[in-house]
Amino acid sequence: MGHLLMVESWVGSMSTLLPAGIRDGGHTFSFLTRDLGHYLRGKPGPHPLLGAVNVLTAETNDEVALVPYVRELHEVLAFEGVLSSCDYYLPTVAAIAAELGLPGPGREAVAAACQKHRTRALCRAAGVPGPAFAVAEGWEELADAAAELGYPLVVKPVDLCGGMYVRRVDDEEQLRAAVARIAGFPMNVRGQARAPQILLEECLHGPEFSVETVTVRGHTTVVGVTDKRLTGAPAFIEAGHMFPAALTADEQAAVSAVARAAIAALGLDDTVAHTEVKLTGDGPRLIEVNPRPAGNRITELVRRVTGIDLAAVHAEVAAGGTPDLTPRPTGTGSAAIAFAVADRTGVLTAISGAEQWDDDPSIVEHTLAEPGTQVRIATDNNTYLGHVMVVDEQPGAAGDLACDRIDKLIVDVAQVTS
Repeated sequence: MGHLLMVESWVGSMSTLLPAGIRDGGHTFSFLTRDLGHYLRGKPGPHPLLGAVNVLTAETNDEVALVPYVRELHEVLAFEGVLSSCDYYLPTVAAIAAELGLPGPGREAVAAACQKHRTRALCRAAGVPGPAFAVAEGWEELADAAAELGYPLVVKPVDLCGGMYVRRVDDEEQLRAAVARIAGFPMNVRGQARAPQILLEECLHGPEFSVETVTVRGHTTVVGVTDKRLTGAPAFIEAGHMFPAALTADEQAAVSAVARAAIAALGLDDTVAHTEVKLTGDGPRLIEVNPRPAGNRITELVRRVTGIDLAAVHAEVAAGGTPDLTPRPTGTGSAAIAFAVADRTGVLTAISGAEQWDDDPSIVEHTLAEPGTQVRIATDNNTYLGHVMVVDEQPGAAGDLACDRIDKLIVDVAQVTS
């Protein structure tokens, strides 16, 4: 077991799960960040990231200067591997691994996976089924491309996460508004300048799934398929997940085959991946590939059903190991999470309907926002009012149980007057 370097992190559940996975795998880690306060603001008690052997500060947005700095650290701390859970730093992690000769996916493969338009182009060239698409920058070019593709369309920034600014548009007026919103966000939440390209895609119809995989030395193992419940149209907000998805064996094989093909087309290796796929009337179609463990606590759903901790697997693969991906009996046939999604703006005064949750044996985890929380209408996956996680002995059962509990919540929000 060895010492790992973690370069930045998401601030949500993975900022807790990945440090725990590193520790449970027998590893230690140093944490490298440009702003430690980003992870500590509003967090009660000691944050799991502070369990690092070393907490180091550097400008992680400057890859050119960061790589030689990490090389100097490596001479002293002898890293076995480098990793992150945050998409915005995965290309930097791959660059560090390449420069230091550490395990991990290739830098070009990661860069392509983190740029949605590059993923689209490479996967189309390799014959991976996906939507018709176009990528453009200026308004005239975008309008012409949209007219050629035909409405309705899905509009996406090429380099954001969590469903930020992803919208369905039904006409040119809606397209113009969506493009203006994206243009009004020139820097991401980590202070990195954004790419100017905008991706236009054919609007696919059908349920969405994610395929959780582990690729080691050229071999991809499908750990399982997760279903997704979406809400918030014309946005695409993840309102819940269930693992394993309620699919037939043939459907699961077809969805998994698209994920495997996309991973191969990108050239990804030595990584955990979370690949999103829609199952349309014409078969499965690729949405995107994320070369890191799933967020939104999907890894916890997987662990409760299979006994496989994908956060710990992520650490093991980063260290150059070959993880054991054999499912173990857990007594759980399905696990699901459902989120409370805000549909109004104001100040939260109360959430009722969860009074019996602590006594419900099927509920293994829950959180709810406190009164006084500032609430905004949800437009992406970054703002929830809480969640509930449910397990059941039967496959396919937990999803409805989790949704039922969230649907019974009564959320009171006071309107803010100027």
